[in-house]
Amino acid sequence: MEETIAGPETAPIPKQRGASFLDSAVRYIEERHWDVVPGTWLEAADGMLHCSCGQRACPLPGAHPAGEDWASRATGSATVTRRLWARQPNASVLLPTGRAFDALDVPESAGFLALARMERMELTPGPVTVTPDRRMLFLVLPGTSAKVPDLVRGLGWSPAALDLTTLGEGAYVAAPPTRFGSRGAVQWVRRPTPANRWLPDAEELVSSLSYACGRDR
Repeated sequence: MEETIAGPETAPIPKQRGASFLDSAVRYIEERHWDVVPGTWLEAADGMLHCSCGQRACPLPGAHPAGEDWASRATGSATVTRRLWARQPNASVLLPTGRAFDALDVPESAGFLALARMERMELTPGPVTVTPDRRMLFLVLPGTSAKVPDLVRGLGWSPAALDLTTLGEGAYVAAPPTRFGSRGAVQWVRRPTPANRWLPDAEELVSSLSYACGRDR
């Protein structure tokens, strides 16, 4: 259960329990060799939580890049990471795609259906996250997302008909414990463990994901 802290005329700001943003970022670097970059953060004012970007109607409050040069600031150095988060300890943790991994993005309902199907087929997915926006992201080998449209067509589906998108070079995923404003935090559905250290190729998962997205329409 989360604790919150609040001051006069402010909205409650979730108080971190367990690993901090910095702790999580360093762990991703040291245990998985993933690059990380600090994103925006949440600020409390006028009884509401606002994104540090200053956009009142920010669609991803506290969970998106803090500048256009974000990709160039991503690092795989724990030392640099500690220095970056020392400037803003509540900055979100973003992981660039197209480097150590790509991501396949599907609706949450389809993601759980696909995971059940993968289990029956004895397939081992890599790490999987779910966002407060009810999206599930499956991490796969980098570069493989480019294959997905042809793989989907080969299964008899039109890529445009399925709510299945890919994130590769130039994109990112928000990693736990990043929060989407007051909507909640990104969570691991399948945590990074030694058992899923070796990421699957997209073609290992796309059949289950396409089937699930087709059923979810």
